[in-house]
Order: sequence, then structure tokens, then C-alpha cells
Amino acid sequence: MRPNLRFYMDAYITIFVILGTAILFITEKLPVDLAAMLAMITLVISGVITPEEGVKGFSNKATITVAFMFVLSASLLKTGALQNLAFSVSDLFQKHYSLGVASMMGIIALISAFVNNTPVVAVFIPVVIQIAYSANQAPEKLLIPLSYASIMGGMCTLIGTSTNLLVSEIAESNGLPGFTLFQFTSIGLILSLAGMLYMYLVGKRLLPQGSKSQKLADQLQLRDYLCEIKLLSGNESVGKRIMDSPLVRDLHLDIQEIRRNGLIFNLPQGDFVLQADDTLKVRSDIQKIKSLKERVKIIEDDALQVGRRDLRDRNASLIELVITSDSPFINKTLKSIDFRRQFRATVLAIRHREAIVHEKLYSVPLQAGDIILAEAKTHYIPELKKREAGTAAPFVILSEDHLTDFNRPQFYTVLAIAIGIVLTASLQILPIMISVISGVLLLALLGIISMQEMYKAINWKIIFLLAGALSLGQAMQNSGLDQQIGHLFADQLSVYGPWLVLAALYFITSILTELMSNSATAALLAPIAIATANELSYSPMPFLIAVTIAASASFMTPIGYQTNTMVYSAGKYKFKDFFKVGVWLNIMLWILSTVTIPLFFPF
Repeated sequence: MRPNLRFYMDAYITIFVILGTAILFITEKLPVDLAAMLAMITLVISGVITPEEGVKGFSNKATITVAFMFVLSASLLKTGALQNLAFSVSDLFQKHYSLGVASMMGIIALISAFVNNTPVVAVFIPVVIQIAYSANQAPEKLLIPLSYASIMGGMCTLIGTSTNLLVSEIAESNGLPGFTLFQFTSIGLILSLAGMLYMYLVGKRLLPQGSKSQKLADQLQLRDYLCEIKLLSGNESVGKRIMDSPLVRDLHLDIQEIRRNGLIFNLPQGDFVLQADDTLKVRSDIQKIKSLKERVKIIEDDALQVGRRDLRDRNASLIELVITSDSPFINKTLKSIDFRRQFRATVLAIRHREAIVHEKLYSVPLQAGDIILAEAKTHYIPELKKREAGTAAPFVILSEDHLTDFNRPQFYTVLAIAIGIVLTASLQILPIMISVISGVLLLALLGIISMQEMYKAINWKIIFLLAGALSLGQAMQNSGLDQQIGHLFADQLSVYGPWLVLAALYFITSILTELMSNSATAALLAPIAIATANELSYSPMPFLIAVTIAASASFMTPIGYQTNTMVYSAGKYKFKDFFKVGVWLNIMLWILSTVTIPLFFPF
């Protein structure tokens, strides 16, 4: 009698904790990582799981692998390779917008198959917005496809997303073989290609029209600046008309004045031909200037000066400084205060109260409220902040934005190590966890990433969420709920055959994922999938694959997957925008998965 009472108590407590955690996830009353930790500690205190089982998630192979994958991703981002790749695609958008969208999705999916998709999307959001701006399209037309492509790519390999690693570890903890690196690549490729084809043919028509780029700029309150650009011999704009110049065609810079051999041409016409050593005074916002600098920095043979400096300097940051009301700089020029030498920064542009200023930037008397856009050495930023905090501060720092250079040698090194990780894991020379840790340590030894950068690179929110979610799965097993639910599945659906059971598992996983975390959903449903397979005397593999894919295939809501949440904010979407585009994609992948999974993983 006593064991039965304990069994029922554990089962009811587990159900209560799961429902409470789901409500917290859905309502977002608490951060998901905090909610997951509260679930874990509640289960430990109530005795459903032991303290050792509660904290076991932190030492879990999936959790550790995900943590070090974040570091590998950060190392790749640090090389500037992704920015380089993104800007190389922008020309295609100019010539063929639809083909550009398809190419972007393919590239993002490929990268996300081997690099954690969260930092990939974080890097591409501002670039994609600028590409949309250049192509005279609303960013809302590109940001949802960006997130969807990263999700699809993550479904293709074991390391594509934390969900895949989590389910693999749950399988191993139940005495089953874990997933190999490319075990479900065949399924992932089919679903990804089908999903991208849907977005190309149907999905893009369902995306919101959004606001045109200029309106978006107004919403973001971008500040206008006057910026001096000097064309050097060899620049791609030399010898071209203004209207055909990449500066105008791609970045939509507003050329106010051109100085040539002592002559001044105010408001030049579009057919004005640019020449080497022309100095252009352009009106633009900080995003355009940043895009200009990043674009030129990655094209190593381009010859251009912005604010009296060519763009070869590394480890630089863009900073905005506003002149204070009692600043000693008032009525003085940048030249007279020796700004460049005194503050180790080069002025790129100045925002004045006047609509247009025709004097040279270094000769303009500064006034209170003027905003200076400058490029400074990143290591000198703390010194500037000290000057800002001192008495009689001459300026206040409004913003700081690091510029990423494309470091080709470092990129090749990181790429070689990433390939080594993939090879050693796929050939089963080393377990995936050991391969990733070894690769990251090698990156640290080579000086490509420091230990401090490693700690910052890890998304601790995801790590705590994974650890907490694993405790829910453990509670399901300890309380016997997985067996009970598995028996219920088998009892109710077995007469219809394993295909319907598979479809039901996929559907339930997909719906739960849209409402709560994908990792928590996978942790809950994976034990049920195993128990259901055992009840039916079928192979657990097709059911585990279905749960793994469905837990990642979140397209209907902005809260089911982290990349959806990221673009939801950046694109000013409404909740219904995701549902309108994603519901048909979810249904299509559900049907396709139900048909194809058993073909590759028989029952």
C-alpha cells in the first residue's frame, strides 16, 4: 500500500510541476531559465528526484556540448566571416530579389547546421535589415525567413541545435544508442528543402508588407550625420556616375557636395561622374556609416577613406559623443583641440543643428548638443569613459558599437578546427562532447579566443534551461508517468498502426513547442516516445526522431524558438504574422515527417 501511495504522490507532484512550469513558460511571468530552475528545486525538495539527479543536468553531455558550441560559434563570429558572407549576398538582392532571399535562406541553413543558430541570427539581423534597405524592401520581408532558415538548418545535424543533443542524451540515459552526427541529416535536408521551397513560393506572399526602409529608420530614430568620404584610386565607384555608384545604389548615401581640385560641386546630379581623390560630403545615419565601414573593411582591395582615415585599422569601435552644455569644446574646432591625438579617435561625421554644413568637419566650431561620430581603438574606450565621468566632462558617450574586421587567417584556422570537430565526431574517433571541448581549447591555445571571451560567449540562459528541463524528464521516469502515458498512447492508438502513433507524438510535441520552450518540450516528450515504443514493441528511433524534429520545428509563434523571439522584436512583427506564415509550414512538415521518417527509420 505504501509504495502505491508514494507512486501516486510522485505522479501528482510531477504533473503539478509540469503544468506550473508550462504556465510560467507560456505567460512569461518569469524568465524561462528561472522557471526551469524552480521546477528542478521543487522536484528535489518534494523527493521525486534526488539532489544528485536534480543537478545532473549541469554535468550532462548535452549541456556541456551546447556550452562549448557557443564558444565555437563566438570564435567564428569574431573572425568577421559571417559579415563578409552576408555582404557578398547583398549584390544578388540588387539584381534578383527573390533569388537573393532563397540564397540567404540556404546560406543561413547551412551555417546553422554546424553553428549554434542563436548567435548566427543575432549577427545577421542588422545585416539583413541593411540589405532590405538597399533593395528597397521592408525588413519584415526578410527577418522571418532568416529565423525559419536557421531553425531548418539546425534540424540537419546533431550539433545544429541544443534540442538534438538533449534528445540524444535522453536516449543514452535509457540504454539506447545516441544519435550520430549525421544520423537524421537525410530527414533534415528533405524537410529543410521543402520548407524553403514553401517560403519561396507561398510564405513570402503571406509575410507582412511592413514599412519601407525609410519609415523603419524613422521608427528607430536614426540620427543624421554629415560625413566626409574620399575616393582613392582603385575604388569601385571611381569612373562611375553617382546614380551607378555602389555608395548610392547599395547604401543610398545622400551626396551633398563634391570637392575636386579646389572646386566645389553642391548637390551634384545623378549623372555626375566620380573620379579618384574626390572628397564627398554625404548625409547619412549611423547605420549606413557602420555598414559602409564594415563593407569596405571586408573588401580588402577597396580604397576609401572615411573621416580622413582608410579602413585598415583593426579592433575599432564606433562611438557617438554629445557635446555638453558646459564643455570646453564649445566654439572650438576639432583641429584646435587636437581631437584625434588627444582622444585617440578619428571623427567620421558630425551632426549639427543646421540642415547642411559646407565647411570641412575639422574646421567647424562645435556647439552644445552637437553629436560627434568617431572611430576609436576599442582598448581606449575605457579611458574615454573615465574622461566622461570626470569633472567638467567635455562630452557624454551616447553609444558604442564595435566594428568587426574580416580576419582571413583566423577564419581559416577556426574553419579547420571546426572541420576537425565534425570529422572526429562523425567518424566516431572521439565523442562529440570531447571533440568540441578539444577544438575550443585549441582555439584558446592559439589565442583566437581568450578565456574571458569564452565565458561571455556561453549563453547561460540556455544552459540553465537545459539543466532544469532534464530534471522534468527525470521526474517523468521516476514517477512512472512516462510509462503510464506511453501505455495510454499504445492502448488508444495501436489499432490504427504505428504511423498514427508517430503522427500523434509529432503533433503534440509541435503544439507544446509553440507554447513553451523547445528544450523543455523535448525533455518531456522523449521519455514518453521511448515508453510508447516499448509498449508497442517497436523501435524507439522513429518516435525519438519525430520528437526531435517537432521540438525544433516551431514556426507558428514568436515564443516557441529563441530565434523567432529575436526577429519578432527586431522586425516589429505582430503575433499573428508568425501564425499566418507558420501554420501552413507546420502542417506541411508534420505530414512530410510522418511519411518520410519511417522510410529512413523503420518501426
